[in-house]
Amino acid sequence: MPEAIQSSKVTLIGFPYDASSSFLRGAASAPSLIRQALFSPATNSWSEVQIDVINEGILFDAGDIVTLNETCVREQVEDQITQIFESGGLPLSLGGDHSLTFPILCALGQRYSDLTLVQFDAHPDLYDEFEGDRFSHACQFARIMEKNLVRRLVQIGIRTMNKHQQIQADRFGIEVIDMRAWERGIRPALGGKIYLSIDMDAFDPAFAPGVSHREAGGLTSRDVINAIQILPGKLIGADIVEFNPTQDSSGITAHLCAKLVKELVSRMLQNDLMG
Repeated sequence: MPEAIQSSKVTLIGFPYDASSSFLRGAASAPSLIRQALFSPATNSWSEVQIDVINEGILFDAGDIVTLNETCVREQVEDQITQIFESGGLPLSLGGDHSLTFPILCALGQRYSDLTLVQFDAHPDLYDEFEGDRFSHACQFARIMEKNLVRRLVQIGIRTMNKHQQIQADRFGIEVIDMRAWERGIRPALGGKIYLSIDMDAFDPAFAPGVSHREAGGLTSRDVINAIQILPGKLIGADIVEFNPTQDSSGITAHLCAKLVKELVSRMLQNDLMG
């Protein structure tokens, strides 16, 4: 990890990996396209609370880890996040498929005894195994809870819960705010140290068509941006995953990802103000 990370509080890192995906590949090419949208002249680099997240030296871009090996990818990801943490950085990871969140939490969960994980997603991703793979992108939150890497998991936007995953959610004591509850105005009471994982299929496909598993009836872009901006507590890291550029011919999803990067960086910089 370059020494420049030492002076930067928020560290952007890309993991172009999608070998744990089911149904469609393509998410591995997402990090570079999110960066293109982030630096595009089509918009500027300011967040909604008027922080220039790119041009004021507050965001360090560690680039993409392009040497990911399918046989040891989890160890590689955990090592990279550990280096960011030990250098004093706050990791903002770009996937890639959602299986990456497990090794990220392996690095962070053991360093925070009271961590809350907030997941925006259409899917619970709680299978004990999926198609014979315990490390599929449909299983990572079961692995996280089995290892007690977080004190609390809150899932928001869920709309594909099946019986097996409901049993898993009950087993692990997971707080599920599905789309019906969200529409009724149910919101989680949060605080303390928080890690935020954003699966792009949490959004309704009208806002993010560039995903492998489109599920109608989801969150709006404003829903999630507002949630980021008012998130209480200290945001110690985040990931944006499951953007599949092969399904994003218009570029809408890439630009939404870039918008989320700006708002997440801005929110991380406000940690001391949020209590």
